[in-house]
Amino acid sequence: MKPARAKTPRKPIVKKGSQTNLKDPVGVYCRVRPLSFPDQECCIEVINNATVQLHTPEGYRLNRNGDYKETQYSFKQVFGTHSTQKELFDVVAHPLVDDLIHGKNGLLFTYGVTGSGKTHTMTGSPGEGGLLPRCLDMIFNSIGSFQAKRYVFKSNDRNSMEIQCEVDALLERQKREAMLNPKTPSSKRQVDPEFADMITVKEFCKAEEVDEDSVYGVFVSYIEIYNNYIYDLLEEVPFDPIKPKWNSCSTPMRNTDFVPPQSKLLREDKNHNMYVAGCTEVEVKSTDEAFEVFWRGQKKRRIANTHLNRESSRSHSVFNIKLVQAPLDADGDNVLQEKEQITVSQLSLVDLAGSERTNRTRAEGNRLREAGNINQSLMTLRTCMDVLRENQMYGTNKMVPYRDSKLTHLFKNYFDGEGKVRMIVCVNPKAEDYEESLQVMRFAEVTQEVEVARPIDKVICGLTPGRRYRNQPRGPIGDEPLVADVVLQSFPPLPSCEILDINDEQTLPRLIEALEKRHHLRQMMIDEFNKQSNTFKALLQEFDNAVLNKENYIQGKLSEKEKMISGQKLEIERLEKKNKTLEYKIEILEKTTTIYEEDKRNLQQELETQNQKLQRQFSDKRRLEARLQGMVTETTMKWEKECERRVAAKQLEMQNKLWVKDEKLKQLKAIVTEPKIEKPERPSRERDREKVTPRSVSPSPVPNAPPIRLRHRRSRSAGDRWVDHKPASNVQTETVMQPHVPHAITVSVANEKALAKCEKYMLTHQELASDGEIETKLIKGDVYKTRGGGQSVQFTDIETLKQESPNGSRKRRSSTVAPAQPDGAESEWTDVETRCSVAVEMRAGSQLGPGYQHHAQPKRKKP
Repeated sequence: MKPARAKTPRKPIVKKGSQTNLKDPVGVYCRVRPLSFPDQECCIEVINNATVQLHTPEGYRLNRNGDYKETQYSFKQVFGTHSTQKELFDVVAHPLVDDLIHGKNGLLFTYGVTGSGKTHTMTGSPGEGGLLPRCLDMIFNSIGSFQAKRYVFKSNDRNSMEIQCEVDALLERQKREAMLNPKTPSSKRQVDPEFADMITVKEFCKAEEVDEDSVYGVFVSYIEIYNNYIYDLLEEVPFDPIKPKWNSCSTPMRNTDFVPPQSKLLREDKNHNMYVAGCTEVEVKSTDEAFEVFWRGQKKRRIANTHLNRESSRSHSVFNIKLVQAPLDADGDNVLQEKEQITVSQLSLVDLAGSERTNRTRAEGNRLREAGNINQSLMTLRTCMDVLRENQMYGTNKMVPYRDSKLTHLFKNYFDGEGKVRMIVCVNPKAEDYEESLQVMRFAEVTQEVEVARPIDKVICGLTPGRRYRNQPRGPIGDEPLVADVVLQSFPPLPSCEILDINDEQTLPRLIEALEKRHHLRQMMIDEFNKQSNTFKALLQEFDNAVLNKENYIQGKLSEKEKMISGQKLEIERLEKKNKTLEYKIEILEKTTTIYEEDKRNLQQELETQNQKLQRQFSDKRRLEARLQGMVTETTMKWEKECERRVAAKQLEMQNKLWVKDEKLKQLKAIVTEPKIEKPERPSRERDREKVTPRSVSPSPVPNAPPIRLRHRRSRSAGDRWVDHKPASNVQTETVMQPHVPHAITVSVANEKALAKCEKYMLTHQELASDGEIETKLIKGDVYKTRGGGQSVQFTDIETLKQESPNGSRKRRSSTVAPAQPDGAESEWTDVETRCSVAVEMRAGSQLGPGYQHHAQPKRKKP
């Protein structure tokens, strides 16, 4: 009966960050690719194995007016143009693979401008394999003899692994072999010659201290992030040549139709790790098999031909290598069937798409949209690095925008302390990529300052080591004889023990004698062995005491050294933080100084511009003043001449008016002084005009003076129809004389309908005169038809009706002749005389209104 085994102790639950707070910075390495042509201008120079220097190309120097400087950037290590893939792997990827085998996660990604050699670094070329095939080769060299049988480990959809017993694994293998699933390529299949040269690694590489009491399984997956969507490159679209496909409209599709792949979603497992839900994970058993799976997905990856790169990656690719490890049971024969004892570690190899400027790649359409999404995801990665750096350096707690991009959201666990992070910055030294390379260097400089917590070591299961070889033979047949066999051969040989005669009395005594000798020899050997054993024990005791004393002494020294080292580490950390703070302040001050210098230059230029503008304005002002002075002088002379001309014209006009007045006064004087009993008749205007009385006092009239003409007002409007426009605001006067127009249409507001029926127009207008009486004006005009079908009025005449009070300054006098005054002054006019002597005549250009001129003049006394 087989004895019962004790249950294996469970793995204790370890919280994140509970054991250690140690952090390591992100390892950033730089690789410079060779120039395509020897005569190309180079802008990057390798100073040493940790520093590169950027030179400003000649074209940029001219554009920046000589304001340029050479900048140096430091990395953990720099690989020049002559570095091999083996050198890069030994420094960068070898530690990550070693951690993977010992249960720790790792992230390695390449970053750079398009055409800088990122895909070559990750995949390699024929004859010179890249990092990916070398990582696979090292993994299988290390765990080749310790791999579990296929399907012993089985992945589920929750980012975890399950263990199957041998029987279930055997049934699963038989089932998959019967289905001939292309996802599980056979290890006996011949290697594809297309990539055979890439996976042929001449250098043998193997991890150290591999746990021999565990079994291992390797699972690989391959995804791409295209336009911020995740696609599974290993997903096989099901295709049935007999059964037709059906679309969403329940109509059959052609068998040759291509079903596009569906994008995948990101999920979070129970340990808060991000993973791609529904992603295909293939179990592989060799380097050839793993690289064949990778190559099958690589053919589906999206690449395109751009102006800068013939095969430009249009997506971010992620190749995940998942290593599953489970301990053997106490007998060392089978896998321990406990899910808690499974250790899953993962190495992610990321080939980022290159950042690019569309004005250089000349991208259009889909290429332009792809470039925009690539640059956006890389910008989000840079933003996350900036926030992480700021939080760690200044103790802030800003939220890191991992969710802004699928790329950063997928790998956020690595930056939270789930594994080591390594970045290879690939740069192209040609001068055309100077600005892009400068941005890449700045991003690398920021990334180096981000610190990631160290991963926690896996917990030992607690079983006895060496279980695998315990029940196996010590060594194969033909080895050297054991110590017991050598000791037996040193004894004297036994004599012949064959008794042929019953009376033989010599054989037994000889045998007894030989056995006694052997016994005596054995006793001597035992005594010698005990003596030497005691001596060895004494020496061993003495040696143990010496070792113990040495250990105590060394332990004391070590404790002192550790205290000193811890104090120095604290001092170094303090100084590093202080140094980083000062560097950050220096950087801020340099940026501030640059900004102020730029502002100073701008203000100086603006000041010079304003000075030039003021000088121009001052010169313009002087020219304008001189011009205005000339214009003022010219205008003054012009108006002086105009004033002289107007004064002369006014004098001539006044002389003419005085002459007309004198003539009228002579006529009135003759009428008044004429001795008649009856009422004198009113002389006609024609008779007064024909009568010429010589007057020596008045000057002779000007020959071109306008003659006085009579107006016959009623004759022109005898048979015409009128529009009598009387506004509603007019005041009714109680005068005897009222305007009366026959055949008139009376309106309060002028309208087109009334004007269309009439030929004449009259507007009754009232206003207050200077003496306070109401003055009524009748403004008359002719109605004309216009080309547009409307009517227009042209004013031709104005009649004025005015009412005066009889108690005014002018009084009615008798028409008899008054005696002459002693002072020679004439008597005042009577009302009749005034009415007879005042006349209103329309004349163009008069100031009294359209077509008016007042010919009546106030009476003056004789000189």
